[in-house]
Amino acid sequence: MLNEFPVGMRFILCLLALWRLTHLIVAEDGPWDMVVRLRARLGDTVVGRAMDCFYCSSLWFAIPFAIAITGGIPGRILAWLSLSGGASLLEQVTTRNVNQPLLPQRKDDNE
Repeated sequence: MLNEFPVGMRFILCLLALWRLTHLIVAEDGPWDMVVRLRARLGDTVVGRAMDCFYCSSLWFAIPFAIAITGGIPGRILAWLSLSGGASLLEQVTTRNVNQPLLPQRKDDNE
């Protein structure tokens, strides 16, 4: 079904799905508090700590999406890193403080 779309559309669809899934796992309680209970049960394990980090989780969750987008090892590696990077950018844009600039301000050495 996904192969019916051009590769660019597949990438966008997978990017949005990856961001949604990663955000659900890392920052939300989930339906019936299932995610927050799973996070509590896993606690300080490697998987539990990964569930607390959007960037770590997006790397792992991006693997099946990259496989769905393209074939061949080089293409899948590129799609994997691109999807995770894109999801990370979406996360930064959607969670940044509106009153803060996108880039940190450099302090002038003369001040």
